[in-house]
Amino acid sequence: MLSTSVEAICYKVRALRDGTFPLMLRLTQNRKRKYLSLGMSVEERFWDFKKNQPKRNCPDRDAILAVIERKSKQYREQITQFKVEGKDYTLETLVQRVENPVRQMNFGEYLDNLVSVLKAENRYGYSRNIVELKASVLHFRKTLDFYFSDIDLRWLRDYELYLRGRGNKANTIGIRFRALRMLYNRAITDRVVKRDSYPFDDFKVSEFHEQTMKRAISKEDIKRIMSLELRTVTTYHSPYLSLGRDLFLFSYLSCGINLTDMARLRYCDVFEGRLSYHRQKTGRLISFQLQPMALEIIEKYRRPDARQDDYVFPILDRKVHKTEMQKREKIHKAMKATNKALRRIGKELGIPIDLTTYVARHSYATVLKRSGVSTAIISESLGHSSERVTQIYLDSFENSQIDEAMKNLL
Repeated sequence: MLSTSVEAICYKVRALRDGTFPLMLRLTQNRKRKYLSLGMSVEERFWDFKKNQPKRNCPDRDAILAVIERKSKQYREQITQFKVEGKDYTLETLVQRVENPVRQMNFGEYLDNLVSVLKAENRYGYSRNIVELKASVLHFRKTLDFYFSDIDLRWLRDYELYLRGRGNKANTIGIRFRALRMLYNRAITDRVVKRDSYPFDDFKVSEFHEQTMKRAISKEDIKRIMSLELRTVTTYHSPYLSLGRDLFLFSYLSCGINLTDMARLRYCDVFEGRLSYHRQKTGRLISFQLQPMALEIIEKYRRPDARQDDYVFPILDRKVHKTEMQKREKIHKAMKATNKALRRIGKELGIPIDLTTYVARHSYATVLKRSGVSTAIISESLGHSSERVTQIYLDSFENSQIDEAMKNLL
């Protein structure tokens, strides 16, 4: 461990305009020096250069000594802290740690501040994860009035037990802990907590992962969903029952398009029987020939006065949902209602897995795969971990190849 000295000096290299010389704190490590202004100056005749302190007759001597003592103490304490931690450091690291101290902000305050920043940046998906984490931790601790430094290995293990006790599966627990780890790393960057308090070196978030079961149904089950008489599912009016089935089938018939992208489709995205849109998640262009039933579903929801910039499905309204936040909140509510309706349909048909729009997306890929279509064309990512790889595959083929492959869907 390198030794570092801290001493106050009168910096006699260059006098100030009033003839006095600035007082500096001199840090020395391995023959390297760094000078920090103390914001004060004295006349040369009032400084004892042997003892490096103001003489007894120096004006404001007590104030000068107090500043020197306070600043020197800060640096000596930080040097001691580095030694206790057994960490090497440079003069730049030392100055950074002392001059940019950790800001006192509790966990709840930091989360609220971060959510506001993320929403201002239109990063609503990210902010939703933080809001969900906040609700979970609040239920766990009953308060958010604690500091990041309070989150140690014992805290993390107790939180894990709490999540398991509520019946959460490994993947859900992993989502919470990855969000918490990301949050902690950002708090370190923002100087809200010290890096040496980091608890995730000994708590492995990667352990919370289990292979997700295949969420696909057969072509025969798809046809059963198509032909189901919805009046047998419920005795009262349920608007999302019919819409949910249509969204499910449209996704299955349309390259597994997800609900977020379906909700944002406009009539101008459909031209000469083709659907062309940019994926919300990746920004990539998707274009394919629509199946006859998919076109029928689009026409089913077309109003007589519909404009080209109107949304296809009755989820968003261009006159109402103008901001990105309004759109995301509406889509989120629609997704919950749609999946609830689909689960009722699945239960009615005796389908062994919960029906969701994701099942339609996965079934699109699986049915084509079982039909002998190239896995590259149908995008293996609906069964793999990387959706980006899937999108790269899809983009690399001619539209005609995808169009030909989709003839196997029914």
